[in-house]
Amino acid sequence: MPQQVADRRDQDFVIWEQMNCEEILKHESYNEFNKKTCDMILTEARALAIKELLPLMAEGDEQGVKFEDGDVKVPPGFQRVFELIKEGEWNNLGVPQERGGQGAPAFVAAATAEFFLGANWPLFCYASMGNGTALMIDLYGTEEQKEAYLEKLTSAQWGGTMLLTESDAGSDVGALTTTAVRNGDGTYTLTGNKIFITNGEYDLVENIIHPVLARIEGDPPGTKGISLFIVPKYFVNPDGSLGERNDIVCSGIEEKHGIHASATCSMTLGSKGKCIGYLLGAEREGMKIMFNMINHARMSTGLQGLAYASAAYLLAVNYARERIQGRDLENFADHSAPSVAIIRHPDVRRNLLWMKSYVDGMRSFFYYMTRCGSQALITDSAEEQEKYGDLFSMLTPIVKDYLAVKGHEVCIQAIQVFGGAGYTRDYLVEQYARDCKITSIYEGTSGIQAMDLLARKIGTKKGLVFMNFLGEIQQTAAKAKAIDGLGDLGVRVENIANRLGEVAMHIGQMAMSENFKVGFAHALPFLYAMGDTIMAWMLLWRAVVASEKLAAKPKKKDVAFYEGQIKTAEFFIQTELPLTAGKMDAIQGGCAAAIEISDEGFGGL
Repeated sequence: MPQQVADRRDQDFVIWEQMNCEEILKHESYNEFNKKTCDMILTEARALAIKELLPLMAEGDEQGVKFEDGDVKVPPGFQRVFELIKEGEWNNLGVPQERGGQGAPAFVAAATAEFFLGANWPLFCYASMGNGTALMIDLYGTEEQKEAYLEKLTSAQWGGTMLLTESDAGSDVGALTTTAVRNGDGTYTLTGNKIFITNGEYDLVENIIHPVLARIEGDPPGTKGISLFIVPKYFVNPDGSLGERNDIVCSGIEEKHGIHASATCSMTLGSKGKCIGYLLGAEREGMKIMFNMINHARMSTGLQGLAYASAAYLLAVNYARERIQGRDLENFADHSAPSVAIIRHPDVRRNLLWMKSYVDGMRSFFYYMTRCGSQALITDSAEEQEKYGDLFSMLTPIVKDYLAVKGHEVCIQAIQVFGGAGYTRDYLVEQYARDCKITSIYEGTSGIQAMDLLARKIGTKKGLVFMNFLGEIQQTAAKAKAIDGLGDLGVRVENIANRLGEVAMHIGQMAMSENFKVGFAHALPFLYAMGDTIMAWMLLWRAVVASEKLAAKPKKKDVAFYEGQIKTAEFFIQTELPLTAGKMDAIQGGCAAAIEISDEGFGGL
């Protein structure tokens, strides 16, 4: 049976052979997990995703969510499968046990989520988004707040959100106007309006806990004056039962390009002057606290882009194997020659390999990030903890945006393989492309991620973190150079990594000069150049592992898989990486036209 949603064989290769995650399982934190247990979990997750979540994807898209008198109803079929997810505790697999989860390693949680997100992101999001809310309460909440909210959030009995965006305060969160007034009992009365709130209201849970950014009256403008409040839909009584309805309501839902089954809500706080919130953490530390959830969401968004790309690619390659059209090019002049599957046509093969190279590279990159995160948590070495924690932080904006943007591009190319049929709703590739577009917009747009990378990340610890990152790439390149057949690929990756270092220094200096606006105009191309370099690194790493496996004479059924890793690396490094060098040339060229052009020069007047 063809692979669906995510390629399990490739997941196994990345987890066990490339990232060697069995080393992670040796830590006492994961005593309940071994390779066999993890394999069983992934098998069950894949079965649930394909059997239960995937059939509801197109149905949910067609039906969408319904807004009626302040209530939001999800597609009818979602309730039953939502309960299956809860019963299996799939929603909190990677949540630490002390926070009410199962404590599975990050790579296991990511692999199961890859199946669920690719099969039906809105449905799984309803069940799992409360984990981000629980994380902030666990880190900064009082014991009373933890007792009241954590278990209900991680069990998906209650839902969680994040209320940041306002109509005039999107990327510029510091411009928000939602206010909080101190009450005599230690609570706060909130007033304001939020928009683009995922899962702000829906009918699958008993209660929804809203973390809300607001400014206490008298506090300074900008992000430094923002605090964070817990605003429950229903008040929670001391015994854990639900009390009266709070003064926070959904005032409407968005009609969107994609993710129609996801409730994207406008929320009104305090229309009756009775919206009560409870301070989370200290006053004026709202952004610091919220960034714990934002970074969690950015990683999840990158995984969402990967999941969509993986699912779309598998649909395309399976369609290409089945679709019979046109004669083989070598028999093109022979009109009596039989038609062949379109996977035999050179341009289709090029397109498929292009998609495969990005899907494979993105998967390896994401699981590398989970490995870094896990290593930072479990190591006894302060030096290693710092190293891997810093790498994780620096690379987060690239995971978020590069996987989002390239994921969408893969979905578009999957439609191309289907031709006209792919543009219809008869095939899911059309929906994957629509649904994927949002990933480069929410949780911080491409431009925001690029500014974060340039302004905050590549210069961390005077560039030491970035140099450590380049060192990781150079280690892989050195291994490749010592293997017959991979030497040239190793040299090419080594050279592009060295070039990336030069470009990083150049753009960093430009960002700190009087021409800083020109530097930031090139920030996004730099992020993409860095992402391309990471793809080349990951694919070369795959090829090194595959070469070692082939040298050890693997089972016959694995030979094509390992040879495919080498050819995929060869394709990307020889055909895509030269384009990256061109991007780097453009960055170092420092074209200032985008800054120098007048507002009127853009036309449209």
